[in-house]
This record gives sequence, structure tokens and C-alpha cells, in this order.
Amino acid sequence: MFFKKRRKFNQIVRDIKEIKIQGATNIAKAALKAYELIPSKRSVKKLLKSRPTEPMMENVLELAEKNENEKIFEHFSLTQEKINKSVIKLMKKKEIIFTHCHSTNVVNALIHAKKNKKKFEVYNTETRPLFQGRKTAKQLRKAKIKTTMFVDSAIGVALSKEQGTKKVTKVFLGADALVKEGVVNKIGSEVIARIAKQEKIPVYIIADSWKFTKAKIPLEQRKLNEIWDKAPKEIKIKNPAFEFVDKKYITGIVTELGVMKYKDFVRKMK
Repeated sequence: MFFKKRRKFNQIVRDIKEIKIQGATNIAKAALKAYELIPSKRSVKKLLKSRPTEPMMENVLELAEKNENEKIFEHFSLTQEKINKSVIKLMKKKEIIFTHCHSTNVVNALIHAKKNKKKFEVYNTETRPLFQGRKTAKQLRKAKIKTTMFVDSAIGVALSKEQGTKKVTKVFLGADALVKEGVVNKIGSEVIARIAKQEKIPVYIIADSWKFTKAKIPLEQRKLNEIWDKAPKEIKIKNPAFEFVDKKYITGIVTELGVMKYKDFVRKMK
């Protein structure tokens, strides 16, 4: 029985590390499931090492060590519901929402808005090299939300009303980590936020407050073969998975605590 649990535990760790499990909430839930299989300090260390950019996983595991699983599940169920209500209030008629990568909080909020008769469409990115944007697009289309995907290098076109695109009215980004000076999110997020500011498009971070941390977040560099498998040895390849988005580019943050300026959110978390 123990070896069966160990195999399952190791599989979850691999799936988190290889981004087969996506989204901070899903990662936190998977980590909790793994911890329940083998509850120990060593398990916590191994799980945290699998994705060092996930403070939400750390917060969940800390609660799990204190046997507060009921609190965790209650938080997950209530948080999305509150975020959904706040996002609906933010959205006006015929919005063009731009999003990047895959965020469970963003996708669920948009699907909820559609169910509540909000009229809008979504522009999103493919999000290379692992194409997490395809997951976003599939989920949105399944919910009958009109969705247009752009190659990552066309971010400027998508945000600038060029080559037949419509004017983006809002940018909704998720976050892997919320820190004092801004957020850490999928590579490409800072460029999107910077261009949006130039184009006077409001940028909102849609995230669970449990992603907040006072710790320094390492910016993960992933395997080179995700970019170019069997590339010539003479060619140097960089594959940064995340980047920092300064709060100066963020119009507001939407959490279960409501919609607020980023500085007010940080003050509340302190």
C-alpha cells in the first residue's frame, strides 16, 4: 500500500514540475492530494521544490500540516464565487477582453460572465512554448464565448487595433505570485501590461489572495528542449517561464477581497 501511495505521490510531483497540472489553484489542490498520501515534512519540501513560483501551494501545505483541510476547501469554493461577482461588475457592454496563458480564476470568471448574459469576446495568446493558451481558448469556446487567438509575437497587433483587430477594452491577467511591488506571471505578461499602459487599456490582475507572499520569488528557467529539441550545441537558448510585472502597470487587482488598487491590496495583506 505504501509503495502504491509513493508512486502516486511521485507522479503528482512530476506532473506539477512538467506543467501537466496548470493553474495555481489546480497545483495547490494537487499538492494537497499528494500531501494527504504521504503527510511529512519531506513531502512538503519535495512538492515546493517542484514549482518554486507557487506561494499558494506553500500556503495550502502550511494549512494542511495544521490539519486545516476543511478551511482550504471552503476557501477554494468561496473565492471563485466572489471573484466572479466582482468581474461581472467590472465588465461593460461589448467588451474585448485580452488574456494570456491559462488562469483558472480568469477563465471561470469569464464563463460566469457569459452565463449571466454579458456580451463580450476574448483575445488570447497561444503562449509558447507549451501552448497553455490553447487550453484557455478551448474552455472559452466550449462555453460559447467568441475567442480569437494570436501568436505571441503579435501581442502588439492585438493590443493596438491594427491589421483588422478590434480595440481591446480590458486586459485580465492571472498571477502565479503576488508580491509587494507587483506580480509574477507567465513570461510575456510584462510586455502585455506595458503595451496596454501605452494604449491606455486598463490591466486587472484576477487572482486568489492566497498567492500573496513576502518571500522573494525565483524566476524559473525551464528546459531548453521545450524551445528546440536537439538544437545545435553552438546555439544558446533561454527559456524563462515567468517574469515580474511592476504594480505601476496594474490598474487594479480582483481577489475574493474585492476590486482595489494594488497598493491597497498589499496594505490589506500586511
